[in-house]
Amino acid sequence: MYRILGKTLAVAALSVLASLMISFAFVPMLGGKVAGAGLVMTIACPIAISIPASMLHFWQAERLRTANTALAQARDALAAAYDRLQDQARRDALTGALNRAAFMAGLDERNRAGAHGGLLFLDIDHFKSVNDRFGHAAGDEALARVGTVLSGLSGDGDLVGRLGGEEFAVFLHEAAPERMLDHSQAIRKAVAAIDLRTPSGIRIALGISIGAFHCAPHFDPAEALAAADRNLYRAKSAGRNTVVA
Repeated sequence: MYRILGKTLAVAALSVLASLMISFAFVPMLGGKVAGAGLVMTIACPIAISIPASMLHFWQAERLRTANTALAQARDALAAAYDRLQDQARRDALTGALNRAAFMAGLDERNRAGAHGGLLFLDIDHFKSVNDRFGHAAGDEALARVGTVLSGLSGDGDLVGRLGGEEFAVFLHEAAPERMLDHSQAIRKAVAAIDLRTPSGIRIALGISIGAFHCAPHFDPAEALAAADRNLYRAKSAGRNTVVA
């Protein structure tokens, strides 16, 4: 309000100044004299006209500025909310990993870009017994902890997805076979180190089997995942909690 009043008074002062300059320039040329009632009118008229007109103008301009600011903030908030919804639609609510559709879409993008890397197919060992012995809440917590491990070990460009149930997949972008194997072992050790306990304090031991497959540039996502799945089956058959590539 003070800003509007200040601008209004400034316009009024300029109007009075302009009126006086015009009056003193032209009235004498017409044989008149700026004095008395004429001088009062020269000062009063621009004040009477400029103050309400300027105040209305600046008030409306301020309202418009405030409305534009609010609109911009609302637009930014809406865009941020849309981005969050888009991201949530791509993610598994329990683990925070990409859902199957989003993971496969990301894998297809890597394929079309000509990328290579390591593809891991992971399965939590004896997960059914965790649910049966300790309840589904413990099973959900196990899934969430494994998702945290996988996301925590992933780097820029990597993909982490939950394909369904206790199955996860990881794509290590531009990873050489050696890094793929090292990363797989790091995951296996990190999952084994998860300190998951029941409300009574009983530790729930977790293990994970990993089938790894190195993808050459322009790989076929479905075939690569099938190959990693076959290696996962071999890891399960070999006694679980191991890596087969």
